[in-house]
Amino acid sequence: MYEQSRSSDDLVMNQLPMANVVAISRKELLSKIPLSDRTIFDMEKRGEFPQRFCLSNRVVAWDLAEVDAWIEARKSAREDIQMPAPQIGQRRYAGQ
Repeated sequence: MYEQSRSSDDLVMNQLPMANVVAISRKELLSKIPLSDRTIFDMEKRGEFPQRFCLSNRVVAWDLAEVDAWIEARKSAREDIQMPAPQIGQRRYAGQ
């Protein structure tokens, strides 16, 4: 639980980086990012997606600024990625 040996200065310093964080819930994240929970979890483990943080024992959240920065990075990366042309001749249609 709470460590009594920490000074008040340590507690203030540990809270400073979180001062301007806008936390979004899983539901809000999934409304912004159309990926499954498992895909997001796997991407977090690989360091490809912003890390979640715990608000309580059962509630996690993500930093909105980090998620928005990730989205912008993906948008700018799409200009560098060449999508392969669809293989129209290999499509199968009903009744074939």
